[in-house]
Amino acid sequence: MAGQDDEGAAGLESVPDPVGGEVSAPAAIVPEDGGDHSGRRRPKGLVPLVVAVVVVVVVVAGLVGWRVVESRRHDAALDSCSRAVKALKGKTGSDRLAQYREAAGIKADQVKDAKTVVAMTRSVKHAEGIRQQTIRCNASMSTGDLNAAAGQAGRIDGEYAAVARAAKAVTASRDAKALDDARTALDGKKGEAARLLADSDGKVADNATRDGLQQAIGQAGQAKGDKAKAYQDAANALQAAIDQVNASVQAKAQADQQAAAKAQAAQQQAQKQPAQRQGTTRHRQASSNSGRRGSTQSRRPAYRPSGNRGGGGGGSSQVPAAPSAPQGGNGNGSGGHKVLPPLDTTHHGCNPDGSCGIG
Repeated sequence: MAGQDDEGAAGLESVPDPVGGEVSAPAAIVPEDGGDHSGRRRPKGLVPLVVAVVVVVVVVAGLVGWRVVESRRHDAALDSCSRAVKALKGKTGSDRLAQYREAAGIKADQVKDAKTVVAMTRSVKHAEGIRQQTIRCNASMSTGDLNAAAGQAGRIDGEYAAVARAAKAVTASRDAKALDDARTALDGKKGEAARLLADSDGKVADNATRDGLQQAIGQAGQAKGDKAKAYQDAANALQAAIDQVNASVQAKAQADQQAAAKAQAAQQQAQKQPAQRQGTTRHRQASSNSGRRGSTQSRRPAYRPSGNRGGGGGGSSQVPAAPSAPQGGNGNGSGGHKVLPPLDTTHHGCNPDGSCGIG
């Protein structure tokens, strides 16, 4: 007994003292039947209530998570749709549509490669015509609608990308042909200018026009580059110089014609003057001769037939001799001689009754 007490004392001595003078509480003793001997009872519906609360929390958390995910999906769809529409507008702006329409109007005879025209026609048909697109992306649209709009914009964007490539090809082919045509036209114009420069020597009214043509020929030989406009401008300048030389040649030709016409008129006038002087002389001589003849006839005595004198002669008439000049008398019919009246010279030697003088 004494030994057991010693062991018990020794066991008690081996238990450490509480730190800081704290006294440890006695261990709780739980009954084997799980009963609560404290005198309080737990409610029977506590466990189902806790389960329901947990379920509600999980559902709410799920809804919140779903809304967050859906919002993110909607934002992503809106962003994708906006980017697709923006890219489409870059290919279907008013300026780009004008370029497509211009390219679509190019004919096969205007290009170097006719296949580019065929490709352009096919691409426009596949895009269902060249027109402004009206696809929109609004935040009020659902995620599905936004995705559908983005897909439509992407499809149309691809069609217009093909139109843009075809338009670029057909335009480049047209420019290549225009460049070749411009070079050929300039070469022909240079040959024409060189021939005119040689043929117009000494035939122009102003020789400065030929100097301008020579300068234009030199400038045309310096035209270069891959743009048709440079060669077209050179050809236009050369044509202007050609027109000036031609106008100067025509002006000199007209001046020469006028000078020749004046010289011919002066020569004809010089030839007419001797003939006019001869005609004037002849007219004066004729007038003088006519005057002398009239004067001679006026001095001739008028013939006056005499009637029957005395009743003899059986009615025969005798031509009397010319009356002699009166001798003596006082001129008034006295002296035994009849004085004749003065001759009428207004009828060129003939009397009013139609009788004319003899001789």
